[in-house]
Amino acid sequence: MSLPPDGHVHTEWSWDTVTGSMTGSCERALELGLPSVAFTEHADLTPWLIPAPVRPLLPDHFRVRLRPDGVLEPPDLDVAGYLACVEECRARFPSLRILSGVELSEPHWHRPRADALLAAHDFDHVLGSVHSLPGDDGHHHEVTVVSDPPAEVLRAYLTEVLGLVESTADFAVLAHIDYALRSWPGEGPPFVAADFEAEFRTVLRALASSGRALEVNTKVPLPGEVVRWWFEVGGDAVAFGSDAHEPGLVGHGFAEAAAMVEAGGFRPGRTPHDFWRR
Repeated sequence: MSLPPDGHVHTEWSWDTVTGSMTGSCERALELGLPSVAFTEHADLTPWLIPAPVRPLLPDHFRVRLRPDGVLEPPDLDVAGYLACVEECRARFPSLRILSGVELSEPHWHRPRADALLAAHDFDHVLGSVHSLPGDDGHHHEVTVVSDPPAEVLRAYLTEVLGLVESTADFAVLAHIDYALRSWPGEGPPFVAADFEAEFRTVLRALASSGRALEVNTKVPLPGEVVRWWFEVGGDAVAFGSDAHEPGLVGHGFAEAAAMVEAGGFRPGRTPHDFWRR
């Protein structure tokens, strides 16, 4: 089976990426035989309050962005520089289909900024995602550093994802529905997908009604049950994304993900570049 396109890759143009390389990612995609790659750089619109115990543990490129009050405010994407780099790579790698793109964080909270960004630039591929949750202190907190019980965090996360999906924010693919699982502790009770079936199905039904695609993100393998539930609620399309922040992770785990998605009832699209369909 040929590998699907990678629709979620970050390069040096994403603020949180120090080892990213658009050129290197293109080379890796060609090495793997990927039909296409979408560079979906971060447009993180929400400032996060970083807990005091976590601040010294942050990598340097995060710490330099901390305000004195401990809030991390991501910078705006340099769209002009990014798109110029895309054009350079298209000229350098003509046999690889290269898509421009953006990953919008919480666009339903920031409609004027998100809408203005999309109106000003004709991106090929737009992801919608949730990376943070509102806290009782009036700030937002990045999901993977929230210290509440993991089951509570996951349910709160899926509730916020539902808000994104039910909004009219402009995006085509829901990224990493399982993002909160990245911080699920190794000790203690393991994650059991069936314990959260109702919450996942609620989001998936709304996503199907919206006509958007579900991303199978391979940074942390998506539980196969979620793909099966997506099929059962009438979901039409599946996209694949490595969420790579360095070239060596482009297309990571795609053979296994493609087999899981096929077992869930989806098949490759009409061309190698298309979403997989039911």
